[in-house]
Amino acid sequence: MNLIQAPEAADAYDENYVISAQVSLQERRPRTLKHGDTFGVFDRNGDVVAGEGFVEGVYHRDTRYLSRFELVFAGARPILLSSGTRDDNAMLTCDLTNPALHENGVDLEHDLIHIRRSKFLWNGACYERFAVRNFSDRDLRLTLQIRFAADFADLFEVRGSHRPRRGSPHAADLTADSVKLAYTGLDDRRRTTALRFEPTPDRLDARQATFTLSLPAAGRCVLFAEIRCDQEVASERLSEVYLTAMLQARRALRRSAARAASVATSNDIFNEAARRSVSDLYMLVTDTAQGPYPYAGIPWFSTAFGRDALITALQTLWMDPAIARGVLFYLAAHQATRVDPVADAEPGKILHEVRHGEMAELGEVPFRHYYGSVDATPLFVMLAGAYLARTGDVAVLRRLWRHVDAALGWIDNYGDRDGDGFVEYFRMTDKGLANQGWKDSHDSVFHADGSFAEGPIALCEVQAYVYGAKRAAAAIAAALDMPERAATLTGQAETLRQRIEQAFWSDELGTYALALDGAKRPCLVRSSNAGHLLLTELAAPERARQVAAELMSSNSFSGWGVRTLASTERRYNPMSYHNGSVWPHDNALIGMGFARYGLREEAARIFEGLFGACTYIDLRRLPELVCGFPRRRSQGPTFYPVACAPQAWSAATPLSLVQSCLGLGFDPASSTVFFDRPILPRFLEEVVLRGLSIGTNRIDVALRGRGRDVAMTVLARSGEIRATMTS
Repeated sequence: MNLIQAPEAADAYDENYVISAQVSLQERRPRTLKHGDTFGVFDRNGDVVAGEGFVEGVYHRDTRYLSRFELVFAGARPILLSSGTRDDNAMLTCDLTNPALHENGVDLEHDLIHIRRSKFLWNGACYERFAVRNFSDRDLRLTLQIRFAADFADLFEVRGSHRPRRGSPHAADLTADSVKLAYTGLDDRRRTTALRFEPTPDRLDARQATFTLSLPAAGRCVLFAEIRCDQEVASERLSEVYLTAMLQARRALRRSAARAASVATSNDIFNEAARRSVSDLYMLVTDTAQGPYPYAGIPWFSTAFGRDALITALQTLWMDPAIARGVLFYLAAHQATRVDPVADAEPGKILHEVRHGEMAELGEVPFRHYYGSVDATPLFVMLAGAYLARTGDVAVLRRLWRHVDAALGWIDNYGDRDGDGFVEYFRMTDKGLANQGWKDSHDSVFHADGSFAEGPIALCEVQAYVYGAKRAAAAIAAALDMPERAATLTGQAETLRQRIEQAFWSDELGTYALALDGAKRPCLVRSSNAGHLLLTELAAPERARQVAAELMSSNSFSGWGVRTLASTERRYNPMSYHNGSVWPHDNALIGMGFARYGLREEAARIFEGLFGACTYIDLRRLPELVCGFPRRRSQGPTFYPVACAPQAWSAATPLSLVQSCLGLGFDPASSTVFFDRPILPRFLEEVVLRGLSIGTNRIDVALRGRGRDVAMTVLARSGEIRATMTS
């Protein structure tokens, strides 16, 4: 089925989906926690501070269930000593002290009271322990207050969307040690936040809990609080609930991370970055009925996204295939089966985004189950093929085949909207995303003169993904004893490859055009999108080298990484979301593509740039993106104000670049782990990989050397498995 629709300018994009930048996340440097469908954003004191444009809060299923939670000690805000999350992200700890105080006739010098706050999330609840210690030489009697509120704002409201009408808050339901705050939305759903404290507060009302603390000299006291989202308070002692939940939370993180192969190197700073990447990844991984699924990022995208999870799974397939398996089965379970214009859904199409908040339920935003992504469907097939190549697990592919087949049907029958053999996008609802590739800003697809492209739009990387999907599906069909289907798909892939080369290559640019517009005019713009064609090995070798040279030129490579758009282009802006910024995951995919053509020096340069950025970033955590200004000597990258951190595909980027530089691959048929012409970037002289797996077999390998002069040593193995290296 070929759907031809009237052209639409990309600037018709609904600005309600733009994330407001009234308050910079980088300026506030928030602390984040997540478990399941709940996440928390706190300031460095561990508080949730109310204020216009502030993002802090405890969120559950796209609603802010706690919009204020501030600690006041003796009438004043404590002074921050330090704060940070555990290496495994299981807990946030904040160390505070008192300013100079005067309360109840008592004068107290600063830095005599220590307050340690320890908080974590578990099963839809936030737990916190306050340990208060008196280091003065006298007995003290001081007040501690916790001020709280729940605005039940939809995440899109927090992002900046205006709502002319909202639901109704309810009067607080109070007991001696608990308070329940509630709100009934316009969707007729009642949402509740239940707070409980131990010991019982001296005073408790709908806005604050007040404790009078008797602190002997050198003495201490401990208080507990819990915040439950849509749950009743427990009957057990809160101190016992806190301890049990804390142990369960830590064990769950250890269990999930234990599946993965580990990376240790000769560079201690990179080891910190790698540990943070793994911790962030497994904090974002959410257990679903279909298996582990990485939510995209905190705070704006802590939900199931198709594209983000598919790319994250590709990046981490070498170290933990269970993530890819969970992503494939989850997306298969949510694959579209009918035409639904409101959701941009068509049979066989793969999910873009799921939202559970009030605005999604009411249709104020279209993202309840939204399919407005042109690339998720071919990426789904690509990941299925990559999973088979990595694991040899034919049984899983047999279960997935009908979904792969349906995705191929969407590509051929719906994706090609004008019958020209390319896959284009065009939204079916004016509430949907106007641009539906990974660069989905309203201004991200344009011509050389800066004018916006009109649809239907065929992005260069999407055609490469379709080529990769056809090849992957051919390999799956062959493994499932369907040789005729495999031959047909292989032929379709080769025909498409030739047509892409003819339609998208530009001698003038020395690279591939960004896109074709609805009139089939190429968007002659130098962009990072061209690098994604190398990921699928679509480009002829000589053209691949030209693409790499363009991407690594000073116009495109900032020193931190490849820019989304070259500095020579009309809409270049290093502070924009997609027109000149540097995205780690984009660079990871480009690095994968370089590796396909043996361009490991170029992959190593990308790795070195992003690692350099890590050395300047809090927690060694790569954010969603950074600005694309040129790298300056002895200075770090320029941050983007509302970038998510952590972000799943950013967290996976250093791990993916390890694979690209080492040429790491797997041959399940011979139970062989191989390293093809590995290179060590300049900041590494040794890489030790432990727990590389094929089936139940495990092997530990060390690679040592400089540059391309690398030696391999097998350290340990379990089962019938071997490692080889070609240089």
